[in-house]
Amino acid sequence: MAKIKKLKKKQLAVLDEIFLGELDEQAVLDKYNVSRNQYYKWLTDDCFAEQFDRRIAASYRQSAALIARYATLAAAKLVQLTESENQETARKACLDIISMQGKTSDPGHKTTDPENMTPTSSLSPETASKILEVLAQQQKTEDR
Repeated sequence: MAKIKKLKKKQLAVLDEIFLGELDEQAVLDKYNVSRNQYYKWLTDDCFAEQFDRRIAASYRQSAALIARYATLAAAKLVQLTESENQETARKACLDIISMQGKTSDPGHKTTDPENMTPTSSLSPETASKILEVLAQQQKTEDR
């Protein structure tokens, strides 16, 4: 069985700083006194590259979880905006709700694969009715 290579403390510190810190990549390299050439060599190292890729994937998962956590709140706010006094705001909220239907992802599929993006729910009759009513009012206003 092949011996598993571990990253050096400096490599781990650079990765931590890149993914968790406030500095950009070059500032991190400067902070840890790592040349661009050395960094490029690290990126060709399988162990370093694998750790780098894992951290990227983890960042995307965390982002997806954050978006999923607030999606219900955002949708509720859009529904509230359909009743706005400002017809343009209401119209835009309706359009955003309609466009959201095609962008929700099926939880059974990978969220990073755009070909698996499918609607998971339909508008309730009440919401659809509100949207159509607001759009009809907007059209009447524009026709005048």
